This record gives sequence, structure tokens and C-alpha cells, in this order.
Amino acid sequence: VGPSGCGKSTVLRMIAGLEPITAGELKIGDVVVNELEPKDRDIAMVFQNYALYPHMTIYENIAFGLRMRRIPDVKKDKDGNIVREKNGEPIKVMRKYNKAELDAKVNEAAEVLGITDYLKRKPKEMSGGQRQRVALGRAIVREPKVMLLDEPLSNLDAKLRTQMRSEIVKLHKKLNTTFIYVTHDQVEAMTMGTRIVVMKAGYIQQIDTPKNLYKYPGNKFVAGFIGTPQMNMFENAKLVKVNGKYAVKLDCLTVELSEEKQAALAKNNVAEQDVVLGVRPEHIELGTGIEGKVDVSEMMGSSVHLHVTSMGRDVVMVVSTMNMTGAEVAALSNGSTVKFAFPGHVCHVFSKETGINLEA
Repeated sequence: VGPSGCGKSTVLRMIAGLEPITAGELKIGDVVVNELEPKDRDIAMVFQNYALYPHMTIYENIAFGLRMRRIPDVKKDKDGNIVREKNGEPIKVMRKYNKAELDAKVNEAAEVLGITDYLKRKPKEMSGGQRQRVALGRAIVREPKVMLLDEPLSNLDAKLRTQMRSEIVKLHKKLNTTFIYVTHDQVEAMTMGTRIVVMKAGYIQQIDTPKNLYKYPGNKFVAGFIGTPQMNMFENAKLVKVNGKYAVKLDCLTVELSEEKQAALAKNNVAEQDVVLGVRPEHIELGTGIEGKVDVSEMMGSSVHLHVTSMGRDVVMVVSTMNMTGAEVAALSNGSTVKFAFPGHVCHVFSKETGINLEA
């Protein structure tokens, strides 16, 4: 995951063998595949624009890759008997799939993806979501070692994207094979990924599980990229020591950090300094503290998203409405004044010079 132009698709194309690798080794399993042709890497790719053959039926689209492949078998005579060498070993040959094998594999893939009833149709007769399922079917039918998916859901509407996300997660569990999924949408990455590689300008920023990226971002970029809405970054904060304990000072507020954060900062021997303080919108609490004026109040159902002008900048807050009365929600309207603070365990402290998380 990463912003447009950071190199995600280039990495995917290198794995696929569509771009040369100028340095380093690419292994699939235990095999170095740098010099192998794309067809010999045992990978399958799903593209953003489906890339289906418009003149073929859905059955033919899914079966196309299998028709091109050859599989190992033993040589047989016209009566179906195995032909053996002089030492009694069967003679091995490479052959194409027969009609029964093709039917079985295509029907199995179609059943998994719920498109069995559409096998005789052409792609133009299907919706975007159905076409994307066909593209997935064409990939999984080959049972590759690695599935490469290049922003496969970006052409779908919001409801279909959500539905297809869960379909792909189920498919991943069912097939139990490696999926490498490229997206610029961090919601897709967080909901689907088991491990996420965050990229920026051609360089990897952090590799970790979704939970750890959210809780322990390695630098300011990762912290701002992961999470919706984006993390608030306060550039005018100070890291200080109060009675021997680390605390962050922002405007009229001084917040002592949690024991976990105390230990991490002490281990790194971090000195008092000006810092960038990161606090996620959902971790800000209304009540007492820093004052601000509500510019925009967005009712989202179970929560209200507030855009508050405070300390000369826009501060975004996500306030749960689950335990609030209608009058309390109405009080958070445009133009109202609020006070906010945050506890010490949700603060992220970044170096002002390097952007590195000082706890890392």
C-alpha cells in the first residue's frame, strides 16, 4: 500500500516478470526466479481493468490459461495402457488438459465465485463485479503458487468494493496460497491484509501486521497514511520530563505518557525536545483541555466527525454518539465551542527533524 507513483505496481510487475530486476533476488518458494520467463514462474495476475477477452464466453475466458498449459503425465498407447521404458519405468510426457479435466476445473472455480450460471455469456453481458469474479476465476483455476492482484476493485462502486473485499478474503483462506495485493486504499489494506508493506517514493517505510501499523507506526508518514480519518499531527508540541516521567506539552495541556511509552523512550534515551505529536481522531476526548471552534460537523450515524479550529489549525475528532442524547449531539453543531484532551497511552511522539517515531 502507498500513494500513487510510489512503486507498488512496479514491484508487482517485477514479481510477474514483466519488468527486469536490476538488483537483488526474487524467490518464489526456494527457487530464485530472476531469470525465469513469466510463464515459468507459476504466478497468476488479476488486473485493474479485468482484461477479459470480449469475443470469448466466460467459460472460454476461465479455461484459456489452462488450454495454453501442459501438465506432466505418463505416455499411453491407443488402448490406454502405460508405455514403459526398458527398465520398467513409465515414459513421462507433457500433455494438454482434456475436455473432462477442463470442465471440472472451470466448474469448480465458477462455483467458488458464484458465476456458474453465467458461463455461456460474454463479458459485455455482465456487471463490473461479475467481470472481476471472472478475472479471479481465470487466475485461481491454474492453482498458482502466487496470486498477484493490481488494484482489482478500484473500478467498482463502494458497495461492490466492500462485498468483493470479503469475497477475496474468503478466497484467500480457501485456496491457502500467497496473495500479493496492490492498493492505494489503506482501508482495503487494513481489512484484507495479514501483512502490509507501506511504500513511499520507491522505498519501504514499514512492514507489519495491520494492528501493529495502526498501534506502532514507525514514522510520521506511516502514522498519517494508516487510519481513517488521518491522524492529527501537532507540530508545536514538546516532549518534557515531569517528576522524572516523560510527558507531552501542547498548548495549555500536559499529558503524562503511559508506562509502555515511558519504557520505550527511556530505552532509547530520548532527551527533552520539540516534537510532532500524533493523536488519532477517534482517541480525542471532549470535556476539558484545549479550546476550539467547530467549523464542520458531519453526522455519520454512530459517530460525529468534527473539524475544529484550534491553535491555528484544523483538528479532526471522531465522537461516538452511542451514549449521547439528541440534545448533546445537536450541541456539537457548526460554530459551537468545544474543549478537548487525550490520554497518554494514545500519543505518538515523532522527531521533528527525521519524522521517526521516538519510541521505535
